[in-house]
Amino acid sequence: MKNLTSTFKLTALAAVTPLLFMGCANTSTPIDSNTPVPASKFDLSQWKINVPVDLNNDGKIDTIDVEEIQTYAHPDFFYLDDQGYMIFTSPNKALTSANSTNTRSELRQMIRGTNTKIKTKSSKNNFALAVHPLSERFGSVGGKMEATLKVDHVALRANDPNKKAAYSVVVGQIHAGKDQALIDTKLGYGWGNEPLKIYYKKWPDHKMGSVFWNYERNLPKTDPNRTDITYPVWGNTWENPNDPGVEGIALGEDFSYTVNVHGNVMHLTFSAKGKKDVNYSINLGNNVDAYGKVDDKDHPHGYAADWHYFKAGAYNQCSTKSSKGIWYPGCLGTGEWALDKQNGDYAQVSFKKLILSPSTKP
Repeated sequence: MKNLTSTFKLTALAAVTPLLFMGCANTSTPIDSNTPVPASKFDLSQWKINVPVDLNNDGKIDTIDVEEIQTYAHPDFFYLDDQGYMIFTSPNKALTSANSTNTRSELRQMIRGTNTKIKTKSSKNNFALAVHPLSERFGSVGGKMEATLKVDHVALRANDPNKKAAYSVVVGQIHAGKDQALIDTKLGYGWGNEPLKIYYKKWPDHKMGSVFWNYERNLPKTDPNRTDITYPVWGNTWENPNDPGVEGIALGEDFSYTVNVHGNVMHLTFSAKGKKDVNYSINLGNNVDAYGKVDDKDHPHGYAADWHYFKAGAYNQCSTKSSKGIWYPGCLGTGEWALDKQNGDYAQVSFKKLILSPSTKP
């Protein structure tokens, strides 16, 4: 791999970090002081959350920042249950974030903590790979996210059930930043793609579901080669309609994942009771896939000069939009939560453990 310092104009990269982000107004719902909130059990000192509601009536999905989330819960979409699980619920039809047509109740890593003088898209609030020529300016180089969770429910109805995204939810991500200034450098970065999405999918008539993860080629949206490469964990990958049987994971069954980005390499470990651990490693700074094969269709330097952040929760893969393509399975829903819950038109994920920490050498 070429030395990226000689490939990139450092002054251009310095100019594009940080960028500004317009924060949302205070949207916390008053709660009973005796009701435990997720932050009473989980360390949420470096997380904010999007919930699929608009309590401040600004026409946008509500964002609860780090300071607010310490005393925040939503009775339908983000709360602690009686067993101490942190619950994330996402209806098929509700408000979405600006760059997505999928609803979510999902945490976004905020390395800055409560220091809002550091903007969301600032380098100090995100992590870089070691190969990034300005890596020392970032909040961290790499990082680790560890989770134990169960998927309680995925959408039961879809008009286009054979589309890959049907009946699935994303429970963990690494997201690269959407950054117009980086795009303008013409270096092939800033598209806001996802080097990691961890999926759970279960067809309605199956007893068991499947866990798999996707790597998205780091290319512009207009490039036909920009697609997700899927890797199996337990059961089938998303295009296989067969019941995974005993090889799969049931709704309500705990499993764990560890995402350890150390240097330039993303190390993944998946574990569940009664199953063998599944491990993968992939260098995010080149175009060699997780099987050790060069992918000529990917960016030759992968995600080397992007900035990144972790996400965790319930990112419902039922799009609110009806259109062609695998991302639009035509899931049903009304936008009225009580009715949609009754009809099974939602996704729900429960976390027993969620920890952020510096990366560790494998």
